[in-house]
This record gives sequence, structure tokens and C-alpha cells, in this order.
Amino acid sequence: MTFVVVDHPRPGIALVTLNRPERMNAMAFDVMIPFRDALEEISNDNSVRAVVITGAGRGFCSGADRRSAGTLPHVDGLTPPTVALRAMEMLDNVVLSLRRMHQPVISAVNGAAIGGGLCLALASDIRIAADDAYFRAVGINNGLTASELGLSYLLPRAIGSSRAFEIMLSGRDVHADEAERIGLVSRCVPGEDLLDECFDLAERMSRFSRPGLELTKRTLWSGLDAASLEAHIHQEGLGQLLVRLLTDNFEEATAARKDKREPQFRDRR
Repeated sequence: MTFVVVDHPRPGIALVTLNRPERMNAMAFDVMIPFRDALEEISNDNSVRAVVITGAGRGFCSGADRRSAGTLPHVDGLTPPTVALRAMEMLDNVVLSLRRMHQPVISAVNGAAIGGGLCLALASDIRIAADDAYFRAVGINNGLTASELGLSYLLPRAIGSSRAFEIMLSGRDVHADEAERIGLVSRCVPGEDLLDECFDLAERMSRFSRPGLELTKRTLWSGLDAASLEAHIHQEGLGQLLVRLLTDNFEEATAARKDKREPQFRDRR
């Protein structure tokens, strides 16, 4: 069985589906390794302008697979502590691969996003949830910490520190309506409309300038990492100048508004 399925439902859009529904798309290595590889391949596919990620069945991703972790490659001869380090490194790279993608990434959260599944959603640029989706920072419920795969870094930046502390320390479920209210997701929609909503948004973004879109994504993320406004504002300005001075996009946008038509950005002079 193929645990990760890549489709192209509309021109310029890649749909990546975690495809192990009987395990609610849990993060076994047999799922996460091909998922990471698919993300890296799509990131380098210049025909893809936007990416949508979802899960098969009733779950988005249920986090660690407590029944079977699957097979981790390249660990022959290593002791358990080193195997554990390699396992964490591999899973960390999945989250970082999402952040590094050239294209905007939308998580279509179709159901449970638990533990590491919540982390995958947070590592995406945009989250849209089905109305029956829910989120849980589950580690605390399992006698562990709730901090994993960047969660204690990403969640406070998405919803603020007080809400993040409460959700991570209580281990409670956050249902789609609350997730929308607190800004964990952009919006929640009926489940049958979820993918089309995501595809429509992806299609809208894909019409914009490629470097404009990519630099906007980069500066948004780097802004969340920045130590100060002064440290970040110059980086923003350099990106804006690069696109303004090296393309005729601004002139094309001005002409398109005057002609009452959609702009056709060439990303070059």
C-alpha cells in the first residue's frame, strides 16, 4: 500500500494525502519518510505553485503510532540512544521540510490532528479545518511532555502564549469552531467543501508572482523568528526591492487594473 499519495487536482496545485486511514495516518516511519521525500520533490517541481496537505479517512494525522513505529533506515549497529536521536532527527526534518518549501502550504485538516499531527498543521503556512476536525497536544496525556516537533515554538506564535500554555498543559481537545475563533485555523468549513475551499485558495495564490509569493512566505516566517522590528524590517525591504527592480510586475498590475483584466505576471523585465 502507498502510504503517501500525490495528486494534481488542478493546474499548478499538488495535493499530498497521508494514506493510512486505518491508523488515522499515524506518524510511523513508513509514512513519514515517503511524506518527507514527497515534500522535497514537490518543492523542487517548478510546475507546482501551491501545495495542499490532508489525510485519508476520518483523521488528518493522529501523531505517534503506538502500535508500530515502522522501519527507520540506516540504524544498523547503533545502540538504542542513538537510534532514538536519529528517529527524532528524521521527524524534525518533516516539520522543517514543510517550512522550507518554496510554495505556500495549506493544511486541509479533515479530522483529528493529534500530537505530531498538530505539529504538521502548525508547520504549514495556512490551516483550514473541516467543521468536525479537532486538535490535541497529546503528549501530556501520555505521561510525557506536550512539547514535540516544534509545538512549544509554533503554537504560541499562532495563538498567543496564554492559550498555548492552557492547551498544552491540559491536553484537552480544541474543536474546529474554537480553533477558528482563537486563530489556530483561518476558517472552518463543512467537511464536504474542505478540499475545494483549499484548492480555490491555492489557485488564487498561484496567479501571483512566483518570487513575490515565495518572498512573502519567507519574510512572514522570518518575522516570527526575528528578535526585533529593526532586525526584520530591512529584510522585508530587500525582498520588496528585488521584485520591484528586477521585474515589470508592478507595471503589469497597474496596466491590468486600468484595462479591467487579470494581471499576467512574467517575473522578469
